Amino acid sequence: MPDIFVNYRTNDEDATATLIERELSQRFGTDRVFRASKSIRIGRAFPQELVTAVRRSSVLLAVIGQRWASARTTDGRRALDDPEDWTRREIVEAFESGALVVPVLVGRATRLDRHGLPPEIARLADCQYRRFDHRDADSCLSRLGDDLAEEIPQLAEAERMIAQADGGLGGTPYGVGRGGGVVDADSYRHDQSGGIGEVGRDVGTFINNASGPVHTGGGTQNNTIRHGGVEFHGDGSNYVEHGTVNNRFGGRRDREERRR
Repeated sequence: MPDIFVNYRTNDEDATATLIERELSQRFGTDRVFRASKSIRIGRAFPQELVTAVRRSSVLLAVIGQRWASARTTDGRRALDDPEDWTRREIVEAFESGALVVPVLVGRATRLDRHGLPPEIARLADCQYRRFDHRDADSCLSRLGDDLAEEIPQLAEAERMIAQADGGLGGTPYGVGRGGGVVDADSYRHDQSGGIGEVGRDVGTFINNASGPVHTGGGTQNNTIRHGGVEFHGDGSNYVEHGTVNNRFGGRRDREERRR
């Protein structure tokens, strides 16, 4: 069961909740972070799944934007005043189960007014919050993850085990990144100045800004310097003069015919 339950209101800060969930899932493991649209499997009864997940979580993150408190039900009532409102119900369940409840206030203008909240969740305004600013998203996500790892020991242990399993890759598959790994050539392109070669698919011989004669394969190499150019003979020879490159490719039969 999850350690972190991401609570949010649809049509308020859905995208921010998803961003937070994905970052924390990468850091602590996807099974440890619950977000309804991700975590409830097809065909399951979502009311039961939601209540069970909240009660078994160690922390609930209440993602709150500027439309969170003013959202309305289909009949025009304020959603927070409806006991059946799921955003409200999840917070109530978290308080009753003794979970750590952390408001995540999105944007600099978002505030929580205790007097504007239903009595059942009024203490949400007293909980120490974290602010999320999209202009500084990386540091906000990093701080939130650090805080959770400090408060919830099993999260810190999960992070340590993931880092150990990744061998220091930092969760970057096939990539040279935070821990240094292997680049997936299909997703990496290299632009070089001069030279021969292309990074992508199979990488052959690459010569970058070479000066002087270079022999990279089998066969005979004969070099003739002429007007600053280089002439190569043998399998796959090159003739270079005044910046023009001419290639001649021949096999063993061609060489034998030339000797006659």
